[in-house]
Amino acid sequence: MIETARLTLRRPQDSDWPAYRAYRLSARSTAPMSEGAAWTNFAAFFGHWTLRGFGRFIATLQGRPIGHFGPFFPAGHPERELTWTLWDATLQGQGYAFEAASAARDHAFGPLGWTTAVSYIAPDNARSQALAARLGAARDPAAANPYGDATQVWRHGRGVIA
Repeated sequence: MIETARLTLRRPQDSDWPAYRAYRLSARSTAPMSEGAAWTNFAAFFGHWTLRGFGRFIATLQGRPIGHFGPFFPAGHPERELTWTLWDATLQGQGYAFEAASAARDHAFGPLGWTTAVSYIAPDNARSQALAARLGAARDPAAANPYGDATQVWRHGRGVIA
């Protein structure tokens, strides 16, 4: 568990399902999906923690789950990733994503011992690109990209030249 000034970042809990479901079935999701597909993705949060010993945290605001943030390294990915997603658009612009993503990054580069990581960002996601830059990441066009050429790769840590 990680505590910040306003948020708690913790492992996923089954009680996070309604908020995650609402996000994944909404237009806010980058890929709105069926309830079954959302359930499978939600279950993957738990499996990642079990298989890797680390995973994405659920950020909570006064006990309310508001998004997922943190280290991610699924099978088949070329390198470790830092992710962030606020589930509710009404929370944008208040610094919650930066606060949670910073804490998750510090966890990855601290206790997990990472020296570098990437974030894969859609080219039309200006908010996420701005957050990556604010976190100190820089575009890395030479990085391997499991999502295809259109997705931008932003590098955190070692080798970052901003």
